[in-house]
Amino acid sequence: MIIIEDSAREKILAMLNAEGKAQSALRIRITGRGASGYQHKLSLVEPGYEKAEDILSEYDGIRVLVDPKTAANIEGARIEFVDDLYGGGFKVTNPNQPQWSNELERQVQELIDTQIAPSLAAHGGYLELLEVKEGKAFVHFGGGCQGCGMADVTLKQGVEKLIKDTLPEITAVLDTTDHAQGENPYYRPTPAKV
Repeated sequence: MIIIEDSAREKILAMLNAEGKAQSALRIRITGRGASGYQHKLSLVEPGYEKAEDILSEYDGIRVLVDPKTAANIEGARIEFVDDLYGGGFKVTNPNQPQWSNELERQVQELIDTQIAPSLAAHGGYLELLEVKEGKAFVHFGGGCQGCGMADVTLKQGVEKLIKDTLPEITAVLDTTDHAQGENPYYRPTPAKV
């Protein structure tokens, strides 16, 4: 069961009514994991755009959609609206914690969260840890980092150096990103010569 606090309920209902979308549903899904917990995304889904596998529930007049993968890790989550200097936003507090294959994987993720992510976010990018296997950390760049011509420099001189210096058990950091699929205007694949 998901708990929608009054502060969030009022904002959600006000948004739905203001946009004339009272029948829309709130989708909550887990989009990633960090050392301190899951990362969540909230979005509105208009009638007819639900997915067949979605689990539909209703909480105090708000239709909520959750995909099966998220459902396993969202039980007991609390959604609230928090006012702050920037105008506020929705906050999801989830009592469930991501499972890590090993302590080293969690430590790499903590480094990404605390020391790498803030710098990448300043440029509209992010870095995901996929796994740590046999001393190698497999990562994926996204956002402004996917397709960026400087991604390799960022990986080798920034990310890999920091991780290897801090955690000597890591012997390599490998980028699994398909940078040719990025929408960053600074990256242009070299055309093949015929």
